[in-house]
Amino acid sequence: MKPTDLIRADIATMEPYTPIFPYEVLAARLGRSPESIIKLDANENPYGPSPRDREALANLHYIHIYPDPDSRLLRAALAAFTGLPEEVLLAGAGADELLDLVMRLFLEPGDAILNCPPTFGMYTFDAGISGAEVISVPRQGDFGLDLDAIEVAVRAHRPKLLFVTSPNNPDGSWVADEVLERLLALPLVVVLDEAYVEFAGLERSRIGQVLECENLIVLRTFSKLAGLAGLRVGYGAFPASLMPHLWKIKQPYNVSVAASAAATAALGDLDWMLDKVTRIVTERARFAGQLGDIPYLRPYVSEANFILCRVLERGAEELKLALEQEGILIRHYRTSRLHDHVRFTVGTPEQTDAVIAALRQWI
Repeated sequence: MKPTDLIRADIATMEPYTPIFPYEVLAARLGRSPESIIKLDANENPYGPSPRDREALANLHYIHIYPDPDSRLLRAALAAFTGLPEEVLLAGAGADELLDLVMRLFLEPGDAILNCPPTFGMYTFDAGISGAEVISVPRQGDFGLDLDAIEVAVRAHRPKLLFVTSPNNPDGSWVADEVLERLLALPLVVVLDEAYVEFAGLERSRIGQVLECENLIVLRTFSKLAGLAGLRVGYGAFPASLMPHLWKIKQPYNVSVAASAAATAALGDLDWMLDKVTRIVTERARFAGQLGDIPYLRPYVSEANFILCRVLERGAEELKLALEQEGILIRHYRTSRLHDHVRFTVGTPEQTDAVIAALRQWI
């Protein structure tokens, strides 16, 4: 008998998640210096962390000591930022860890989740690890949720969890209040992923509704807002009834000393961060307008820090590869729904100018 014979059958046949690689890996592959690459393929913040973040990281004193298992300082800062009590807030090693925790909390092998593609791929990835069935209700042509089909699927399959991103990745569409209200009326837990909410307007966040909705979970990240994607730190707001059980299953030291210090410092430098959000939103409008002037591209309206475009009369993957040769990295999808689409992260004005120049050369 070989060890591989003992692997769970569903894991053995599962498709791996396809990550986006960092600068140094991409630079080596392209034969370029990292500084020469325009990386617009993973929705990262082009401005990076704030000066206070850098100072906090440079002055870490207790790297040799395990971090606070309760992330007390960070959760106190999050409470001040969100207006929610610390008791309903949980920090994680990225929102990805919190997605995994939610799956572990609710799902047994054979249970189901409801997913609405195209959307963030980690929902189906984590469900597969949990041995859960994924019930997919595709989005409509405008990427809106098909509420009637969702309600039919809930009655037929009785999923425990429904995952919704607002703004949605990859198209940047917003889930309207009346849509969310209808989802919350279903007999399941709605996990609302607000990874990009700052670019739609923090005042529109639904995080405060967690205090009144027993079946709503809201997740957020420091990757986009604070430029801390490399440190992996996120947080969630949960109904109070779930918190004791989440504390039971959380890894004891899940948020590193560095991640906690940087995230806490970022919340103390809110003006700096929100200024960069304003710059990105302003640049999003300019970039979208210029993309719309490229005859073979049709950009979608986005409320996030990226813009999805349909590629007309030529190959989307061909465009991705052509830009890659110029040191410009964008996202292309191999799924049937999005095979003729590409996604551009909104970068700095200088990056926008370089991308548009390259796109015009490809006409």
